[in-house]
Amino acid sequence: MKTRILTASMVAGGLLLTGAACGGSKSDDKASSGSSAQGAAAPTTSAAMTDKPFGAGCAAVPTSGKGSFSGMSADPVATAASNNPALSTLVTAVKKAGLVDTLNSAQNITVFAPTNDAFKKIPAKTLNKVLADKKTLSSILTYHVVGQKVAPSGLASGSFKTLQGGTVMTSGSGESYKVNDANIVCGNVQTANATVYLIDTVMMPKM
Repeated sequence: MKTRILTASMVAGGLLLTGAACGGSKSDDKASSGSSAQGAAAPTTSAAMTDKPFGAGCAAVPTSGKGSFSGMSADPVATAASNNPALSTLVTAVKKAGLVDTLNSAQNITVFAPTNDAFKKIPAKTLNKVLADKKTLSSILTYHVVGQKVAPSGLASGSFKTLQGGTVMTSGSGESYKVNDANIVCGNVQTANATVYLIDTVMMPKM
């Protein structure tokens, strides 16, 4: 147990050195689930329009195919993420943690998904150690998932319990939101079973 706590501490240290931070949230909105499957629809100018993805980071999402907004809406969240090139490191981590089936079979969840750039903030040596530690990795990843769907309107000021057991805080307005200290760069992306918010920092739970 001490070994795993030490490993998590090493990650936290690496994140602090590179300016990393934490974040999270939850809520239920089935209506937004169906209406955001608008192909490569451009990000909305206001998060008040909860039927479409929003945020500058949405420009990195493919405009067609399975990794596009419409393509992702047809698949469960782990499968949808695997088709999005901006989430390839996250997908690798999910597979190593053995969480693919868990995430794909869950219903009405919210996932705060760190982008590849978020993982790049962690020193490679530290990241490799975490990827090799299944229990610690699982704890970190499930800290990014809450047990119900969260619409953008629920992000303004919220406190949400994650599947890991810890709590994440959300804040912001318009198109500018944070989960703990992580920025949401592309929000309200719908998959078949989850609402996804792409974030720029890997969040760390208390171990």
